[in-house]
Amino acid sequence: MNRRIIKVGMAEIQHSSSPDILKTTGLGSCVGVCIYDNFRKIGGMAHVMLPDSKNSRHSTTIIGKFADTAIEELIKRLVNGGANNKNLIAKIAGGAQMFSFAGSSDIMKIGQRNIEAVKENLDKFGIKLVAEDVGGNYGRTIEFDLLTGQLYVKTINQGEKII
Repeated sequence: MNRRIIKVGMAEIQHSSSPDILKTTGLGSCVGVCIYDNFRKIGGMAHVMLPDSKNSRHSTTIIGKFADTAIEELIKRLVNGGANNKNLIAKIAGGAQMFSFAGSSDIMKIGQRNIEAVKENLDKFGIKLVAEDVGGNYGRTIEFDLLTGQLYVKTINQGEKII
């Protein structure tokens, strides 16, 4: 079996099918969003950096950068690639608070804001969140196995887990 590892960079969206693996590194406050059709073994990943495109000052938005635009686009790509919208489930990881700030206003809690925005947008599109590894103060690398649907979460000091 020939398994490709497809890298997903910051603010990028990728999708594929079994037996490929989608991988992203450097999830600090960013959230890795994995959406999957377990019956057809088709899935995708978005490396979300910010919660909402509506606050962007740029007229040309990088679609994978924001929770609202990335999730909508990822769903479109999966359905266009043969996934059944009714079978889609999600797993997420990331959203850490990497630095502490004096006074720590909500505006500086980008990890938590990303987590909330991702969950809101998954709910908006009727995608059930079945697993998560979010928060904390440490970064993550994730690998999404499209053969099994398992999400491997690797950290420096917290070890590894499968969700």
